[in-house]
Order: sequence, then C-alpha cells, then structure tokens
Amino acid sequence: MRVVIAEDLALLRDGLARLLRDNELEVVAAVADGPGLLAAAEAERPDVAIVDIRLPPTFTDEGLRAALELRRRLPGVAVLVVSQYVEHVYAAELLEEARGGGIGYLLKDRIPDVRDFVEAVRRVAGGGTALDPEVVSQLFARRSRDEPLERLTPREREVLALMAEGRSNAGIGEALVLTIGAVEKHVASIFAKLRLPVSETDNRRVLAVLAYLQQD
Repeated sequence: MRVVIAEDLALLRDGLARLLRDNELEVVAAVADGPGLLAAAEAERPDVAIVDIRLPPTFTDEGLRAALELRRRLPGVAVLVVSQYVEHVYAAELLEEARGGGIGYLLKDRIPDVRDFVEAVRRVAGGGTALDPEVVSQLFARRSRDEPLERLTPREREVLALMAEGRSNAGIGEALVLTIGAVEKHVASIFAKLRLPVSETDNRRVLAVLAYLQQD
C-alpha cells in the first residue's frame, strides 16, 4: 500500500512516516503543503493520501482544498484528513466526496493509538470510510431533531454511529457485546426507519448513512 503524507510540522510528518513504515505501509512522499501534495500524488499515484486540514500559507483549509482537488484529479486515490478539532463545515464538505468511498476524517488525538490509526488508513485505502467517533457524535447531535433519527432506539443509534465510523457487523457486535444476528436485525431496522436501501456491501451501507446525515 502506497501512502503520501501532507503535514507541515516536520516532527509529526516524520513520525507519521516512521509509524506507517513500521506497519508495512510504503510512504512514497511526505510533503509540507497543498501544491506539494498534488505534485507528489500525480507523480507517485498512491493508494491513499493522509492530509492535515490546515496547511501553509494561511493554515485554514489549504489541506482540505488540496485533498478535494486531488480527488477530482485522481478519483481512485483515497483521502484521510486529520485535524486538531471537529470542523463541521470542513467535515460536511469532505463527506460530499464520501459517495465514492475511500474517505476518512480523524482527530489527531487518535494518531497515538497506532493500531486503530493504521486500521483506519487501511480501511480508507480499501475504499471504506473512517470517521472519528467525535465527528460522528457531533454530526448526530446537529441532526438530533430530525424526525427519522428520532425514530431510532438508543441501541440503534449506537449501531448507526459505529456503522458511520466504518465498523463491520462483527466489529459492531464486539463493541456492543451483541451477536452478529442481533446486529443484523438492528441494521435492518435502521435502514427501514431511515428509508435507506439495504446493501450487503458494508462500504455502500456506510456511505448511504453518511449521505443521509448530509441532507438538509
């Protein structure tokens, strides 16, 4: 798996590269800004780009803009953005790209948890999604008054949150101490209540949920 990193802090950039290489991922480029990201991606054609939302020169949304441009130029490249905070506007804009799969949004606090971070990189590179639990929580909170979500039981909300993070049925069952059969029943109920088509493909299922969450 080939990875490009875009992070302006040299210490973090080098640390990420070392962490990924130690876990058998090939870091083909590590750059400090948006133009560098686009140039490296076009030259190296990586499987996934890990991008800080805030890059030089203004440290606002240059990383996000570069990530979105990268997806337009090279739709097959997955993108995992990282940020210090949950930035709702940026998260919403990024999730517009989630319909094509291969999108993630993690908080930097999660990076020290090496196992989970590497798993998220692999999941995104494989066409799935990886949303930080705090991102999912805040997205749900902003839509808590929507009638369809109000139809869900507390347990169904928990299942839906884990689905949006990119968990499989087995992963959801492990997290909530449920059997696979029980998880499948909750998933079927969620889709029925949200009027979303049931899919046997986990990625499509998660993307359908994300698409619902983005609706006005």
